[in-house]
Amino acid sequence: MRSTFRSLAVYNYRLWAAGALVSNVGTWMQRTAQDWIVLTQLTQHDATSVGIVMSLQFGPQFLLLPLTGYVADRLDRRRLLFYTQSAMALLALGLGVLTLTGAVQLWQVYLFAFLLGCASAFDAPIRQSFVAELVGDAQLANAVALNSTSFNAARMIGPAVAGVLIAAVGCGWVFVLNALSFVAVLAALSLLRPAEFHPRLATAGKRRGIADGMRHVWGRPDLRAVLLMFFLIGAFGINFPIYISTMSVSVFHVGAGQFGLLTSSMAVGSVTGALMAAGREKPRMTLLLGAALAFGAALMIAAVMPSYRLFAVALFFVGLATQTFTTTAHSAAQLWSDPALRGRVIALVLAVSAGSTPLGAPLIGMVADTLGPRWSLIAGAASGFVAAVVGVVALTRQRQAAAAASA
Repeated sequence: MRSTFRSLAVYNYRLWAAGALVSNVGTWMQRTAQDWIVLTQLTQHDATSVGIVMSLQFGPQFLLLPLTGYVADRLDRRRLLFYTQSAMALLALGLGVLTLTGAVQLWQVYLFAFLLGCASAFDAPIRQSFVAELVGDAQLANAVALNSTSFNAARMIGPAVAGVLIAAVGCGWVFVLNALSFVAVLAALSLLRPAEFHPRLATAGKRRGIADGMRHVWGRPDLRAVLLMFFLIGAFGINFPIYISTMSVSVFHVGAGQFGLLTSSMAVGSVTGALMAAGREKPRMTLLLGAALAFGAALMIAAVMPSYRLFAVALFFVGLATQTFTTTAHSAAQLWSDPALRGRVIALVLAVSAGSTPLGAPLIGMVADTLGPRWSLIAGAASGFVAAVVGVVALTRQRQAAAAASA
């Protein structure tokens, strides 16, 4: 157990993780309220609209890819995090004010989702590569896994709290509380000790653009496989707001509180998966392959669950498989890549995983609207099975290359 939490022995990381946990709870509260207000107040249970919101929120990670990784590698990450976190706080506050005054409309939710996506596109690679400055490469895999634990612990708490607050005071106050939650991470950034940062590896002379990150990934079959698997699962599999909201409203006919609890149930599995990942030393292709296969199987089982409670149980295993896959993939992207290009490689992975959502989310939403929510889960499950095939091919080539090298 001590080895699972070993990164928390580092003062800077411990402080950062505490602030991030509070902020992550607020973020998941906002996501829950945002999906709920679109599905139940601004539309007539239109899953396609939820898919559009997801597309606008995650699309900028792909559109801004030439800038985000470059910025993460070249500029002061701590200062940049002040800017991105402050921007996201202001956007949450703005949406909260519109909702509380009764002026909010669907197009405004679309606009705020897009602007939040732009801020997040810069924030995500900076935040992930900043962890290496806090703990160093020796503890990096553990810190990445603990970051995922924090994020998913927040996903366990946030939606449940949001469900209660939506029923009690409405979505507007949920957005305002998310804005206030950013104070914790901004305070943590202010209290970090720069003298204890681990030095960044200087970027080599000619390695100045995102193209260098792309060439590096393209020249590495293992990283190419990670990107392709992430694309498949990110585009067509990780569309949980659509799955959970449509199953809640159209199949099980439950309210906001039960809707939030479903997301929390999946988050319990995600926390379990993240803690298991924290105990591992290094990412492996075999684990990535197995996680993709388990992801497809868990979604397939969830699709046929006949009751709300059994669906909630199935979501635990969906969360476990999802977190095992994403944590392993993120650790692999950082540890298998050139440290001088780490920010650009991370930005590329995030752009492929989250940026593929604009392609898949509206399609999955249309499947839910036309064929039913259960078929949308089956479509998501197929992405896990195809990603597992990609993993089998990559692992086979790895072993063939190792055998040739030893011979």
